[in-house]
Amino acid sequence: MQLFYEEEINGDVFTLDPQESNHLGKVLRKNIGDTVLFTNGKGSLFTCQIEDNNPKKCRLKIVEQLFTPMEKFHIHLAIAPTKNMDRMEWMLEKITEVGFNEITFLKTTHIERSRLKLDRLHKKLVSACKQSFKTWLPEINPIVDYEKFISDPAFHAHERFIAYVDKDNDRHLMQQATIGQSYLVLIGPEGDFSPGEITSAINSGFKPCSLGKHRLRTETAGLVAVHSLNLLNTEN
Repeated sequence: MQLFYEEEINGDVFTLDPQESNHLGKVLRKNIGDTVLFTNGKGSLFTCQIEDNNPKKCRLKIVEQLFTPMEKFHIHLAIAPTKNMDRMEWMLEKITEVGFNEITFLKTTHIERSRLKLDRLHKKLVSACKQSFKTWLPEINPIVDYEKFISDPAFHAHERFIAYVDKDNDRHLMQQATIGQSYLVLIGPEGDFSPGEITSAINSGFKPCSLGKHRLRTETAGLVAVHSLNLLNTEN
């Protein structure tokens, strides 16, 4: 069955906004009495029956609610946005399918883009969650200054890594990360981090790591980092 998203589900009965009502009633031609599945993006899966398929205010009744706890590990990806946002949107879709918790965009020295349409990116996350049947919606944060971000004491309890290209940086992320932890991984722009940014991160407690022997594009590196940490926690 398809999975639908509604952030605010309160009580046993709720009404969809006109856009979602039209999608359910007119586009998908759902009828009164049909069963549909909804999530609020906070771990809950609702089995609902349509009480009114009005294309402007579709009303549904919850008949069952299931809750899926979060994984014991937490993945926070901090990445410099690419100039072509289609590539970032592709990455968001894929890492949502694989599984991650939070993303922050970094304003680095070699940044290619400093403005983001967070509403559009949020919609991409919602769409990817629905497609991959995820009941937890990842958190998306605005762009933030690199130095300010890496010095934030809120991340001191995380296992922190910075991935960059260097012939001497050959210890893979999976070799250094510990199972079942909260992870924070920094990914640089196409021009990579500056030497000063790498030094600042290491001095702030980030461990240098590799994502493989080949040079990766920014969005590929983000996907590889998320997949590696999921694989680490799955295999063990």
